[in-house]
Amino acid sequence: MCMRVAIAAVFALLIGAVAGARAIAQDGNHGQGHAENHDWYEKLKQPGSNASCCNGPKDGVEGDCRPTRAYQKDDGVWYALLNGRWVPVPPRVVLKQLAPDGNSHICANKGGVIFCFLGGSPKS
Repeated sequence: MCMRVAIAAVFALLIGAVAGARAIAQDGNHGQGHAENHDWYEKLKQPGSNASCCNGPKDGVEGDCRPTRAYQKDDGVWYALLNGRWVPVPPRVVLKQLAPDGNSHICANKGGVIFCFLGGSPKS
């Protein structure tokens, strides 16, 4: 019986570690998750212009675009995690499309200026 309890405890710790790592990877920190999504990030254009949303290399940690968590309030304003802090997303940078994975993504420089944002479906 003790062996089953020990195995269950180890399994629970592993599940918690994986969930914690996923949450960290979606806290909107600069560079996190950029390389994995670069191929479609580089095709994103800032609303109202032909400027790219993505200003980072494919294999570097300097990529401006990354996965994040976000929610939309009743008034239509999106809030997203940007470098670990919840911030309002200016409506002018919200793209009218979904990401291939259906999750929220944000493109912003290290200083916190948001270039582009994709809201998840329905909220992620």
